[in-house]
Amino acid sequence: MRMPTFLATARVVAGALIGWAIVAPLVPRARAEDKPDDLQTANSPVLPPPAAEFRGRIGRTYKDSTPGTFPVVKAPANAPNVLVVLIDDSGFGQWGTFGGQVPTPNLDKLAAQGLKYNRFHTTALCSPTRAALLTGRNHHSAATGNITELGSSYPGYTGQIPKSCAMVSEIVRQNGYSTAFFGKNHNIADWETSVSGPYDRWPGLQGFDHFYGFVGGESNQWQPALYDGNTPVEMKPPKGREADYTLNEHLADKAIDYLHQQKSVTPDRPFFLYYAPGATHAPHHVPKSWLAKFGGQFDRGWDVYREETFARQKQLGVIPAETKLTPRPKEIPAWDTLTVPQKQVAARLMEAFAAYTAQTDQEVGRVIDAIEEIGQRENTLIFWEVGDNGSSMEGSLYGLFNEMVGLGGEQEDPAYIHAHLDEIGGPKSYNHFPVGWAWAMNTPFQWGKQVASHLGGVRNPLVVSWPKRIKDKGGVRSQFHHVIDLAPTILEAAGIREPAEVNGVAQKPIEGVSMAYSFADSKAKSPRQTQYFEMFGNRALYDDGWIATCRHGRLPWENSGGSDFAKDEWQLYHLEDDFSEANDLAATHPQRLRDLQDRFWVEAAKYNVLPLDDRFIERADPAMRPSLIAGRTHFLYFPGARRIPESSSPNIKNKSHSITAHIVIPEDGATGTLVAAGGVVGGYTLFIKEGKPVYEYNRFTQDRYKVSGSERLAPGKHSIRVEFKYDGGGLGKGGVVTLLVDAQKVAEGRVEKTISGRFSADETFDTGLDTGSPVSDAYESPFQFTGTIQRVEIELGTDNLSQTDVERLRQIESTRRISN
Repeated sequence: MRMPTFLATARVVAGALIGWAIVAPLVPRARAEDKPDDLQTANSPVLPPPAAEFRGRIGRTYKDSTPGTFPVVKAPANAPNVLVVLIDDSGFGQWGTFGGQVPTPNLDKLAAQGLKYNRFHTTALCSPTRAALLTGRNHHSAATGNITELGSSYPGYTGQIPKSCAMVSEIVRQNGYSTAFFGKNHNIADWETSVSGPYDRWPGLQGFDHFYGFVGGESNQWQPALYDGNTPVEMKPPKGREADYTLNEHLADKAIDYLHQQKSVTPDRPFFLYYAPGATHAPHHVPKSWLAKFGGQFDRGWDVYREETFARQKQLGVIPAETKLTPRPKEIPAWDTLTVPQKQVAARLMEAFAAYTAQTDQEVGRVIDAIEEIGQRENTLIFWEVGDNGSSMEGSLYGLFNEMVGLGGEQEDPAYIHAHLDEIGGPKSYNHFPVGWAWAMNTPFQWGKQVASHLGGVRNPLVVSWPKRIKDKGGVRSQFHHVIDLAPTILEAAGIREPAEVNGVAQKPIEGVSMAYSFADSKAKSPRQTQYFEMFGNRALYDDGWIATCRHGRLPWENSGGSDFAKDEWQLYHLEDDFSEANDLAATHPQRLRDLQDRFWVEAAKYNVLPLDDRFIERADPAMRPSLIAGRTHFLYFPGARRIPESSSPNIKNKSHSITAHIVIPEDGATGTLVAAGGVVGGYTLFIKEGKPVYEYNRFTQDRYKVSGSERLAPGKHSIRVEFKYDGGGLGKGGVVTLLVDAQKVAEGRVEKTISGRFSADETFDTGLDTGSPVSDAYESPFQFTGTIQRVEIELGTDNLSQTDVERLRQIESTRRISN
């Protein structure tokens, strides 16, 4: 039988009073001389630190009690602000500060206030360098042996940074820093980038209080797919700036706004700001006003550029006087062998890239100026890393107007590029320069991005400035260092110890070494004795001034081609007196070469490099990784479904399929997008314009196929259906498009050729609008539907592809993923 409520309550109260009477005498009485404890500095080997002990006194009431204080974590005394700038796809000989032809006055200014490091190294590829920088561990130790989209289940290659490798952002955040990240991430696995998460590997749970940027490998600079935290957002240019406002400027605006707010609210709290713009990764988008500054400057070609850059590098003292210029590889054409139209295209593509670089220098400079303007420059430690790898050799031998054509395994018609010269760099282009220019940007070294065996792929300039500590203004540092050395340098500068445990997870020891010793001593010996390099089987082992190198397999601009590891040829260089790897000593020092080769296997086993994996086509197979769409043939989308990554949306390519939108037209009619996938570079869209349904297929902007209804839709409910009957017979074939309204055929047409691989690198699948750039030239994004969408259904047929077609698709996908 239940007890009456008032009796139950009375017993509870009585019990509490009896308990209080028993406990109260045991509580020490408050004393007038007791004072609250001070703010706590964490700096604990365990993060978060153990809960602080309450040091007040508890009496029977607040009147005879003494409060403690809230345990607010405070950074170590005089801990500096930290700004880390990471440029994308940038070569040693690209920026004027290091001898390049592109004026970079802001990098010049920072270098004059600090130090230039000319023997600093990366991993030769994007995601791995970023993981190594932020964790202080080698890229394979951080499970990022390649880009996230090519992950495999081997421990060094999952693309999922383990919790045992906490980022420096998380360490400093738990030691009293404000933390923020602006720009490119590319450390989230493909299948974790949708609205469904999980988000534990997004920046917000990797130590960043604030994230604003994009998560993939590259971004359209004109209409980027951005996130504010985990929320998809669109870039809105200032009024009147629509024609010349790009992501480069936008990210600087956002970072500056953050700095103003952070120091307004918490002026005594240091900040850690990670600034990683998408520049200078393709597409090389830039406003016309910037492009005009470089007209005609590269007409003499890449061979002359390289020679002149080499001479300037010696004059500036950023390379030793005895350095030799390495020759052009036989696989790269000499400038003089190009036709006149080819030269015109190549020169314009380089003009866009140079303008992009110069604009990037200005925008980074604005962020640094903002730090000066708020009075924080003196105690701000700045690392400006000029590249996450060498310049990209992925733009084909003669360049691309639309990078996705090459990544789709097709050849772009040179006449088409030449006819669109004036659009290069603008919102209708998706341009990438030729291999020869990338080689020139990597002066004086061999090779470039992806080729971890040689310095053109891994040696990037670094500028460090900290006015309060660095007094050798404009000095050059030639100690050998690696990107994993930045995290421990930051911790030492901040006076923060390396934690043994973070968020309940025991930590792998940081594998980098601090560079702080070099701030005051240009002659001090580097503590970095040994460093391995590996990417796609390209590998090297550095040890005490010597390096053994081995370029393996396909060339960076090729879609396929492997080789037997046992047949690889190795070179040996003494970097102490051969800065550019110009003098191969393998024949005269065979034992030293063998020793370094053996040492490579030791290091590879130690840091999860094994097994070596040069597979290119196979690693692009989505079946190797978790997927949100694997095996699905029916998709149902509800109102509001938008910004779905292409890898997590229906793959309608190379097969028959249908798209049905169930909609309601209001009394005054409706217009707008029903469903869209892709963007200006390629894709499809179903929309209503002037009351009539339209289907458009955009093949790389070169071919546009439209099928339109002739009658306006009456108010009320309708089903708008597209049936695509694929021709079959291989990849990228055409098909017949039938457009139906309420099950009645209203139009029919043909698509002669389709895109067999990805539509784009960063565009998405949307219902009810077209985010990013517009698929169709008949409207401007977002072209939001003004009626009501009840649901959208997509049905996929079978592809019936041959094994040869399947292999070709894998090859296309691997090429795209690596470039990104």
